[in-house]
Amino acid sequence: MKKLATFCLLIILGTNNACNNDFLEIGAIGTTSETTLATKAGVNGLLMGAYSLLDGWGVPGSTYYFVGVENWIFGGVVSDDAHTGTEAGALPPMTSVESYNYDASMLPFAQKWQVLYAGVQRANDVLRILAKVTDGSINAEEEKQIRAEATFLRGIYHLEAAKLWENIPFVDETVSYANGNVKVPNNVSAWPKIEADFAFAAANLTPTKSEVGRGNSWAAKAFLAKTYMFQDKYTEAKPLLEELIASGVTSSGAKYALVNFADNFDPIKKNGPESVFAVQMSVNDASIYEHGNMGASLNFPMGGPATCCGAYQPSFSLVNSFKTDAATGLPLLDTFNNTDVTHDLGIESNAPFTPYAGTLDARLDYTVGRRGIPYLDWGLHPGKSWIRQQAVAGPYSPIKAIYYKADKATTSYGNGRYTSNNYTMIRFADILLWAAEVEVEIGSLTEAQKYVNMVRARAANTSGWAKKYIDNADPSKGYSTEPAANYKVGLYTTEFTAKGKDFAREAVRFERKIEFAMEGHRFFDLRRWDNGTGYMANVLNAYIQHETTIAGYNFVYMNGAKFTKGKNEIYPIPQAQIDLSVVDGKSVLTQNPNY
Repeated sequence: MKKLATFCLLIILGTNNACNNDFLEIGAIGTTSETTLATKAGVNGLLMGAYSLLDGWGVPGSTYYFVGVENWIFGGVVSDDAHTGTEAGALPPMTSVESYNYDASMLPFAQKWQVLYAGVQRANDVLRILAKVTDGSINAEEEKQIRAEATFLRGIYHLEAAKLWENIPFVDETVSYANGNVKVPNNVSAWPKIEADFAFAAANLTPTKSEVGRGNSWAAKAFLAKTYMFQDKYTEAKPLLEELIASGVTSSGAKYALVNFADNFDPIKKNGPESVFAVQMSVNDASIYEHGNMGASLNFPMGGPATCCGAYQPSFSLVNSFKTDAATGLPLLDTFNNTDVTHDLGIESNAPFTPYAGTLDARLDYTVGRRGIPYLDWGLHPGKSWIRQQAVAGPYSPIKAIYYKADKATTSYGNGRYTSNNYTMIRFADILLWAAEVEVEIGSLTEAQKYVNMVRARAANTSGWAKKYIDNADPSKGYSTEPAANYKVGLYTTEFTAKGKDFAREAVRFERKIEFAMEGHRFFDLRRWDNGTGYMANVLNAYIQHETTIAGYNFVYMNGAKFTKGKNEIYPIPQAQIDLSVVDGKSVLTQNPNY
């Protein structure tokens, strides 16, 4: 799919910017060009172009680390998952982003908006040109699949925008420069139309596809369920989630299932049965490096694999979240941050250090790199020498976006920072934990516990735990059978029913926190759980208080940080877009509250 990206960028109607008059005033493509595109080959080329922007990379002038599909800035750094690392001041906007002192003029918001609405327009271009194909080259079934895939993609791009801004314009295929209606207001909820797009795709897409990266009917149902979850529509989500759990299959036809936790982040094992829908990344395929995972290319340890750039550093609070009760192996829902997991902040790599000896959830060491523990097959994480700005970045390294050293030649490109590691937008663990949420709210606490335990049972399976090396001096010799740390992961027994709905709700939320840590979901999960209660503000302000009182940690990016209830749950509409939306002297785009 990626190989057509450059071609498609040249021919797609209005791809650069959904509402940018400067771009649209260039003029729409003329009748001759549309006629040229109105063939089977032309429409399929446009469809590939719509897929190709899922990774966020391809709109001229955009900054790759602002716009990547991982949302490591908008979903990770601004949550309690992670800090912005690297040298103080190296990423100037991040000082404001991480401390919640941002405004509508900031470049990250403007560029993310442009990319998402470029994706919307690419999907709409497919639908517009498809309607003009009259040469008989596309049969009825092909037409249905193309229409359904384009509608599915349009739903994804709008959903991503709604996650960030909530109050967004919904742009369909009738909106174009030629029609003179490009200035679309955001005063009507887009959620019903996003639902309609996914419902249409679910009803019309086939359950399997010849190419694994294409959306199938089950992926559309999963995105529809996600759309319901963002609106607390538990009654509507429940039957969809039950159907996905019972019968859902990947585009290649594999029954949805949990795999070893680490396999979800191994580019050699991508597109497995846990992958409901993934953005496809590729390298070393006779294409240019940008087909690799550009958005995550700063998220390597500063001194480890690829030697750059330490921009996405796991927080102390996140690591503490993986502590477990020594007797039961269950999470410490209320007390996880009372004490910190032993860390090496300020300790030189050649100085003695003993890793934390308490019990931990085994998912930690495939989520976070920490001193003295195997970092995949790259060797024991040496601590400070891999995090040269440790006082700013903290003592931990990201790991989910990292490939294995043994596979570097086939899974990375050039300097090693452009990888073939897919980004899985929805995996089967999402489905299970959403189902658990629904059962807590409108169903059975016993069923909710069952779904959580399915995820925890995978984490408790010793075959999927990180192991010590046979020889620390030569990791290529492989792994021993000895766990890399003191892992203990237990299942809930009677806790959900015995302790009640409030406990069960927090247990499900905590499970999502540790299962999907560093995957760009945390901020958006907190947002959808908030519902005006102040839950999000309470969680994040407590996190700020904890992180900024750790001895030796220079919290430069969190100076003055405060999450403001009623404001920071959603981001500001980019001021540039508001300025461009003026009709008769008044902007049709309304700014979000308190910006």
